[in-house]
Amino acid sequence: MLVVDDDLTVAGVVMGYLDRAGHQAMHVADGQKALDAIAAEPPDLVVLDLMLPEVDGLEVCRRVRAQHPQLPIIMLTALGEADERIAGLELGADDYVTKPFSPRELILRIESVLRRASAAPEPSGVLSAGSISVDTAARIATRDGTELSLTTREFDLLAYLIAHPGRAFSRAELMQHVWGWTFGDQSTVTVHVRRLREKVEDDPADPSLIKTVWGIGYRLETS
Repeated sequence: MLVVDDDLTVAGVVMGYLDRAGHQAMHVADGQKALDAIAAEPPDLVVLDLMLPEVDGLEVCRRVRAQHPQLPIIMLTALGEADERIAGLELGADDYVTKPFSPRELILRIESVLRRASAAPEPSGVLSAGSISVDTAARIATRDGTELSLTTREFDLLAYLIAHPGRAFSRAELMQHVWGWTFGDQSTVTVHVRRLREKVEDDPADPSLIKTVWGIGYRLETS
């Protein structure tokens, strides 16, 4: 694990909880050191504060995503940083925890993301909808034969929807089945659907595959 936070008190608490949960972690206090550490040896997960010296957390997230599409990232954001939180999700962060936070909640979210990232291959093989194919065992999604660059959560969301064609899901249901949470900010789902549409739709503004079901949520169309 890599913990990136310039608040040494917060970082110390997070490192302590990670250690007690059986995870090895290192800490850096600015964005450039985070980028250097990831380039030298990519960790299994990054806990990333948004407000950082040298290079801010959003830019760190953007650069890491460009090089490591499936490296899990959990953001730490202040309570009033709603715009920054949405921006981080748009850039590909997998989840976020709002300060002040319960360290136990952070550990639970970390373990949830890690379970998804390292889940055992599923026996269901290749699922398809139109030009999109998802190989759940290899965790590869393609569009017209070209591999898509998806984050862990984007892949899981696409795989879940494509495994249940024609069924409408609420954001709460998707958060429970894909994120593994029965509570939380459902805008996370909205942002991930928007990011996914940008990668699988011919016209993300007028989607033909992942349709919005007004008043309910989303549905994947097969025709």
